[in-house]
Amino acid sequence: MTRLSAHGFSHFPAPSNSRLLDVKMKTPDTKNPPGCDEFVNRSSVYKEFLAEREEILRHKWIESEKAGRDIGFDNALQDWVRNHRDKWLANRRTPSPTAALNQSN
Repeated sequence: MTRLSAHGFSHFPAPSNSRLLDVKMKTPDTKNPPGCDEFVNRSSVYKEFLAEREEILRHKWIESEKAGRDIGFDNALQDWVRNHRDKWLANRRTPSPTAALNQSN
C-alpha cells in the first residue's frame, strides 16, 4: 500500500519548512520591440490562432463534461483536429449571406 504525503505525492516527501512554498520564480525580463504588441493584436494570423484555440478549449470542456473528467488539452486538441477542424475552417472561410449583404451596402 502506498502512503501519500501531505501534498498527494508518494515519491516526494512533504516540505518540512513552509517557507519553501513562498519562493517565487523569477521570470526573464523580456520586452517586445516598440510597436510589436500593436502588430500582434492586429495580426490576422494571431486572431485565427486565438479563434482556433477558443474552439479547442470549448471542445475540451464539452468532451470533459461527457467523460465526467478532464480529458486534457492534448487529447482535446487531437480529437478536435481529427474530427472538427476541417469543417470549422470551411465554415470560417465561407462568407455568410449576412456578411455579403453588409459588404454590398
